[in-house]
Amino acid sequence: MLQTGGGRRFWWGLLAAIIAAGLLSRVAHTGWRLFDKYLGDALYAAMVYVLFRLAGIARAAVWAAVAMTAIEFFQLTGVPAHMLRSAHLAVRICARLLGTEFSVLDLLAYAVGIWCIAAFDRAAVRQRNAVGRG
Repeated sequence: MLQTGGGRRFWWGLLAAIIAAGLLSRVAHTGWRLFDKYLGDALYAAMVYVLFRLAGIARAAVWAAVAMTAIEFFQLTGVPAHMLRSAHLAVRICARLLGTEFSVLDLLAYAVGIWCIAAFDRAAVRQRNAVGRG
């Protein structure tokens, strides 16, 4: 039986898998926008959820949603777009990670990613608790 409920090793492995899948979604283009653009956004949000969970932060889904919303609205300031023009590679990479164009559809993709990973987390905790009682 797959042990998923709370082992840190599992969550670190899941984090690595999410990052790999997210990077792959950015380099492997299918021509299908839902996959090419929004899968990566959903995985990005799931990654943030896992980071909060690994940090032991309660209500990881809420805080992941707050963080992703803040990042998306930060794009409206124009700062990330300005960072893209930096002479420093690290600054340009950060701009790419933050994103440079606000989109309500990005917010929807983040919500889907957070909902999916939180649902998985809840199911895994229920499974672990049921096994512990059985």
